[in-house]
Amino acid sequence: MGTDHLGRDMMARSMYGGRISIAVGVTAMLIAIFVGALFGGLAGFFDRLDGPLMRVTDMFLALPLLPLLLVIILLFRDTLRAAFGPEMGIFILIVFVIGILNWMATARVVRGQTLSVKEEEFVTAANAVGTKQSRILSRHVFPNVLSPIMVAATLGVANAILTESALSFLGLGFPSDFPTWGRLLYDGKDFLQLNLWMVLWPGILISLTVLSINFLGDGLRDALDPRLRD
Repeated sequence: MGTDHLGRDMMARSMYGGRISIAVGVTAMLIAIFVGALFGGLAGFFDRLDGPLMRVTDMFLALPLLPLLLVIILLFRDTLRAAFGPEMGIFILIVFVIGILNWMATARVVRGQTLSVKEEEFVTAANAVGTKQSRILSRHVFPNVLSPIMVAATLGVANAILTESALSFLGLGFPSDFPTWGRLLYDGKDFLQLNLWMVLWPGILISLTVLSINFLGDGLRDALDPRLRD
C-alpha cells in the first residue's frame, strides 16, 4: 500500500484509522437507533404521545444538519478537548452529535411499523387478558419491528462513517496525528498527482466497509424477523 508523504506506512495507518471510523459509526448508530426506536415506538403505541413526539421529530428534520454539525463542533471542540483529551474529547463530540442528529428517520419507520403491529390479533389478545402496556410494547411490539430497525441501523452505521469522514476531510474531525479514514483522505488530497494511493486506499476501505455493513444488516433482518422463522 506504500507510504504517505512523510514515509509512514499506509497499511498501518489505514488499519489503525479503521478502528476509529468503525467505532464512531457503531456508537453513533446505537445512540440514533435507541432514540429513534424509543420515540417511534412510544408515538405509534400511545395515541396521546403521537402528536407531540412527531412534532419534535419534524422539528429536528427541519434543521440543516451539516451547518448545525459544523457549528456544534466549532463551539464545543476546545472545551471537550480540555476535559477529556484531544482524541477522546473529539470522539465523544462527534459520536454524540452524529447520533443525536440522525434518529429521525428511524423514529418515523418504527412509528409506522408500530401502528401496523398494534392492530394485530396477538396484541388485541394481550390487551384482553390484561397485560400491561409496557410489557405489550416490549414483548410483542418491538420484536416485530426489529426488521426495519436493523435496516435503519445498517444505514446509520454507514451514514455515520461517511459523516465522520466528511468532517475529517474538512479538517474538523480528529487531530492530524489521529489517522481516521477521512483524515487520510484529507492528508492525501494535496498529493493526488504524486501518489494516488494515498487517497485511493482509504476511499476503497470506506466503500467496502459500508457495503459489508449493508450485507450484515440484510442477514440480521432475516434472522430476527419473526415472520420469516419456520
